[in-house]
Amino acid sequence: MRREGYAVDPNRPSDVKYEVAKDMGVPLNPVYNGRLETEDAGKVGGKIGGTMVREMIRMAQERLAKPPQQ
Repeated sequence: MRREGYAVDPNRPSDVKYEVAKDMGVPLNPVYNGRLETEDAGKVGGKIGGTMVREMIRMAQERLAKPPQQ
C-alpha cells in the first residue's frame, strides 16, 4: 500500500482499508457496516487485496527475521 501512497502502521495494518475506502467514497467504518453495499465492499477489497497481502507478508518476514525478545 505504500507504493500506492498509503501509510501503513505496522502495529495496525488493517487501518489502511478505512483510508482507501474514504478515498473511494465508500462509507466504511470500524464500528458497523451492516448497510454497506456488496459492490462498495468489493471496491475496497479489490483495491487493497493483493497489495495488502504482500504488505502483510513483508511485515511478517521482518518480524520473523528479528531475534526473539526475552
